[in-house]
Amino acid sequence: MSYQLDDLLYLMQRLRDPLHGCPWDQQQSFATIVPHTLEEAYEVADAIASEDFPQLCGELGDLLFQVVYYAQLGREAGHFDWEQVVHGITEKLVRRHPHVFPDGNLRTPPGSVSLAADQIKARWEEIKAEERALKAEQPEQLSLLDDVPQALPALSRAQKLQKRAARAGFDWPALLPVLDKLDEELAEVRQALAEGQQQRVAEEVGDLLFSMVNLARHLQVDAEEALRGGNARFERRFRYIEAQLREAGLSPEQVELLQLDRLWQQAKDVGL
Repeated sequence: MSYQLDDLLYLMQRLRDPLHGCPWDQQQSFATIVPHTLEEAYEVADAIASEDFPQLCGELGDLLFQVVYYAQLGREAGHFDWEQVVHGITEKLVRRHPHVFPDGNLRTPPGSVSLAADQIKARWEEIKAEERALKAEQPEQLSLLDDVPQALPALSRAQKLQKRAARAGFDWPALLPVLDKLDEELAEVRQALAEGQQQRVAEEVGDLLFSMVNLARHLQVDAEEALRGGNARFERRFRYIEAQLREAGLSPEQVELLQLDRLWQQAKDVGL
């Protein structure tokens, strides 16, 4: 027997049944489920990064269950249901792909519409801008930065904010000014440190990080993915240091920084 989507929806209803459901699931709300959703999304990303596709299959199921959970909560509160969720995303994607569905009909047979990748991207952004305008309560106050989610990881949100501003021409035209701006922000961190202003230090470090994201964007590097890679390299190399010291009957706390740095270089030399 192979379970289908309808079975998953039914399972969710049973878990939330007020009389016979699961006590834990009965107590959940939109807000309490959010941390689980974020965790599941990152577990999907980890499985993809490690190319663990059997694991990815399970993680995608966990992520799908999060959507089913929200749909059940929405139905119970009278906000929306699963059918509306599916209809909404399908309708939106049909609307955003006029090069695939030129008449706006999902079932229209494939045609001969052909657009270049840059044309497709430009039209996608035009349609999203039109959607934002329709949603805005005060269209005259509409901002290009509207609907960039506050809950995004900071690096990802910085990248999105910069991309939006760049559409209006608020962007450096070349790489050299970006590097100069990075030097300027670092100098401001040094100045804040010299003045002993902790609040300003925090602000300047934030500006420095924002400028680093800008550099990554100009180099066509995804800042979030780049930092994930940096985290992974740090972890591999530090574990190597721990392993080498363990063989000598030592721990990192027992050796000088110079020795730790030599081991770090060894880790890099062996390709970690």
